[in-house]
Amino acid sequence: MDNLIATFHLNLSLLIAQVINFAIVLAVLYWFAFKPLTKMMNERAEKISQGLADAKRVEEKLAQTEKDYGRQLAEAKKQANVILEKAARDTEAKKAEMVVRAKEEIGAIINQEKQKMQAEKAKTLHEIKAEVADLVVAAVEKVLSKKLDKKEDMEMIRKIVK
Repeated sequence: MDNLIATFHLNLSLLIAQVINFAIVLAVLYWFAFKPLTKMMNERAEKISQGLADAKRVEEKLAQTEKDYGRQLAEAKKQANVILEKAARDTEAKKAEMVVRAKEEIGAIINQEKQKMQAEKAKTLHEIKAEVADLVVAAVEKVLSKKLDKKEDMEMIRKIVK
């Protein structure tokens, strides 16, 4: 070993001091630089992995939300179609009901008018019969040239009307 020390011109006490100094510098760097740097890098790697996991969860939630939105939209369309169909049926029912009511009202009006016409016809026939009776009486008086009493008058009117 002496040969090695003499060949490289090494001073053993200086070598030991340098090794101790290197160990101290290495320990200081480890405690004050390398350990905090490693801790910070691990925290950052953890934050990045947490961010990626959160992004994946958000993406999955977004996909689920889009599915729910599509499902709810389809359900809303179905409900809207059901409501429209019900409204159409209700409209048709009301229309049919109104047509029936209008027909009934028209029928009632026609019946009233028929009754009015029959009443007018009966009145007119009664008036015509009265006038005919008066004309018959007048014609018979002229023919007979005398006035008959009331009983004979009614008797003759009946015969003529028949």
